[in-house]
Amino acid sequence: MQTKRIELSGWGRFPSTRQEVARPERYAGLRPAGNMFNLGRGMGRSYGDAALCNDGVVILTERVNRLLDFDAETGLLHAEAGVTLEDILRVFLPRGWFLPVTPGTRYVTLGGCLASDVHGKNHHHAGSFSNHVEAFELLTTTGERLHVTPENNPEAFWATAGGMGLTGMIGEIWLKLQRIESAWMQVRHYTGENLDALFGLMADDTLDDDYSVAWIDCLARGDQMGRGVLMTAHHAAAWSLDKKHKPFAQPGRVQRALPFDLPGGLLNRLSVSAFNAIYYRRQARRDEYHDHLLHYFYPLDSIGHWNRMYGRRGFIQHQCVIPEDNALDGIKALLSVLQHYGLASFLAVLKRFGAGGSGHLSFPMPGYTLAVDLPISGDAACRVAADLNAVVLEHGGRVYLAKDACLAPDEFRAMYPRYPEWLDIKRQLDPDGYMRSDLGVRLRIGEP
Repeated sequence: MQTKRIELSGWGRFPSTRQEVARPERYAGLRPAGNMFNLGRGMGRSYGDAALCNDGVVILTERVNRLLDFDAETGLLHAEAGVTLEDILRVFLPRGWFLPVTPGTRYVTLGGCLASDVHGKNHHHAGSFSNHVEAFELLTTTGERLHVTPENNPEAFWATAGGMGLTGMIGEIWLKLQRIESAWMQVRHYTGENLDALFGLMADDTLDDDYSVAWIDCLARGDQMGRGVLMTAHHAAAWSLDKKHKPFAQPGRVQRALPFDLPGGLLNRLSVSAFNAIYYRRQARRDEYHDHLLHYFYPLDSIGHWNRMYGRRGFIQHQCVIPEDNALDGIKALLSVLQHYGLASFLAVLKRFGAGGSGHLSFPMPGYTLAVDLPISGDAACRVAADLNAVVLEHGGRVYLAKDACLAPDEFRAMYPRYPEWLDIKRQLDPDGYMRSDLGVRLRIGEP
């Protein structure tokens, strides 16, 4: 295996270290070596250290990205793990097919989506990514090539779905796409003047839709604390479109990118507060409208290298889920922590989860999930994250491993009670513990 050493980080750019990487050109080269630490890495869009392996080799999957087969009757796609959601949308969206579940960026691979068991704005109806995977191929450090389905090997399937790439290399995936009539979304906005009102809107069955997400003004205080806008949507039927909306038209491509790191203090409390006030008023005035799904699902993808807006030192994104009964109090407590530190998060997103999945380390559980950017890095970010994590634990929740950079081993074990069960399966699939990541080392994954 040929390797070279390069500077590598997650999307949050913290931590960042020089790592040994290999880049196989073909599927035959995509296999872990059995005598060294390995980790697969797709597009590097996990935020913290989940896709780093400081004392081993990071195997880049970006060139193992062939679409292998597609059943136009059932929507079943067979593809290599390095295929990105962008690849799938480019080929299949004009043909009337869409992803069953998608995170907030399309620049992620199928392998990464399964390893993180990603969720989307439709989790309350569709579950997470693994619920739509019919099978995958797992390449283990013992040299096995396992065809894994929920029926023939449920232990390996559910340990790998959400297992953060630590059970083996994910090789090929069979994913069920969904049929749609157009590339447009029918969107509605509802404003909540504070968090209580916003929760009321999100729990209102009469406002329920296929997709649902709320933006929060995390700087609003007093009676307006947690004010926000709930945005619901479903795929627009072809008959509902007017003449200017062709069913599968592509949006106008306005390529924008941040060419350099913005000054670290540019996104301060004053600038973000002004933005939030304008955004809240503007979104509150919007009536029902059509929006192209590439805009609705991936608003930040229209800005290349948007992670540069937090400056050279980077940032962390903290995402947690709080069980339904404790969610309102828990989210208020989290916002209070952010306001105590005077942090101005440019992004604060609230979603409602449905039933939890079967993955031993999958993130979703029934409740509400909050994601916020912390525009600081290093020890300062981890001090804030520690206070946020204490609130999460107090309210029975958990932190999303795909975005974590600061969690402690005891906190991880308290948040993920099925870890011992997962560890037993990990030891069967990878008995010498060669599948490894910096996140795993930090959380002492592999130890009881």
